[in-house]
Amino acid sequence: MKETRYFYVPDAATAGELPSDEATHAVRVLRLKEGDEVMLMDGQGSFYEAEITMASSHHCLYAIKQTLPQQRPWQGRVHLAIAPTKMAERIEWLVEKATEVGVDTLSLLDCQFSERRQMKVPRLEKILVSAMKQSRKAWKPQLDEMQPFATFIKNHSEGQRYIAHCYEEVPRTNLFDELRQGSADDDTLVLIGPEGDFSIDEVRQAVEAGFVSVDLGKSRLRTETAGLAAVMMMQLAKQ
Repeated sequence: MKETRYFYVPDAATAGELPSDEATHAVRVLRLKEGDEVMLMDGQGSFYEAEITMASSHHCLYAIKQTLPQQRPWQGRVHLAIAPTKMAERIEWLVEKATEVGVDTLSLLDCQFSERRQMKVPRLEKILVSAMKQSRKAWKPQLDEMQPFATFIKNHSEGQRYIAHCYEEVPRTNLFDELRQGSADDDTLVLIGPEGDFSIDEVRQAVEAGFVSVDLGKSRLRTETAGLAAVMMMQLAKQ
């Protein structure tokens, strides 16, 4: 059986043509031609069975045969806010894996101990889209530009909100225990700090703003591992 090829087309229902990068991949790499069937995804909850009607070196037109609305497999919204790692490839790995597992929003934080204060968001977007296609997710996660920590927590005051850290002097509960006690329908946000952790002032600032102080278990995790663990816990609690 021939493998179904998935392509990301933001306005798939009305566009009629693959975006240039997707068209190049379809025609030059996969060598698809007129009459071949493909699956389109709009990143907004629908798949589309389509047939290629014209394929050239620069353009790939299609006709939709069937619209397939999808049902989100988890309840509420899953939001991870994380300080990027010093090595860019580690946060790129996280973006890929979090998308595969299932996340609604990824936000980048600029914290007191951050070692990286800039990220190439367009590159992360490409990684995110590739992971979305590979894992066949119907919804494209929202990727937010980097924000100062204080600005971010000020602008997020709804839903279940948690800050994970390693300070013994600030009382913590286990994140998964907290998630299981809450409502699966609630929007959930978890903050993960940089490689040197949040500063204790940032933790206290978040707690004062209504965030719950949590740990991710007994193991001390790298930033990107902690981020993925948090996404996994949110997903398990929302199935």
